[in-house]
Amino acid sequence: MELAQVRLLVSDFAACYRFYCEVLGLKPQSGAAEGPYEKFSPATGSAGIALQDRSMMAEVLNELGDTATGHRSLVVLRVDDLDTYCEQIAGRGATLLHGPSPMTERMRVAHLKDPEGNLVELQEWLLLRG
Repeated sequence: MELAQVRLLVSDFAACYRFYCEVLGLKPQSGAAEGPYEKFSPATGSAGIALQDRSMMAEVLNELGDTATGHRSLVVLRVDDLDTYCEQIAGRGATLLHGPSPMTERMRVAHLKDPEGNLVELQEWLLLRG
């Protein structure tokens, strides 16, 4: 078994597409900026994040409401230099909710939200810093 992706069900696909592509700097697979589906990948590693229009999945599973409430996910991205990356994404429109700051002696983190309110955690692993 292999993890293919984490998929977020979103209502404002275009805003979330811009966030993951233009603000966080992830690479879109096909460039489908209007949806209803797109997968994003970082420059390294094999894990990916995908967006799917919530209404599309609601057609498959009739139990999905129009709007999700509460935090249902946390997207975690590892970066080599947390301070520099946070400066870069703030310059592209991101608003940090917390950090950068230590989470444990092994990791520093920062938190923000995408346009749908999904939490994003940015991690810098201190053990990899040589």
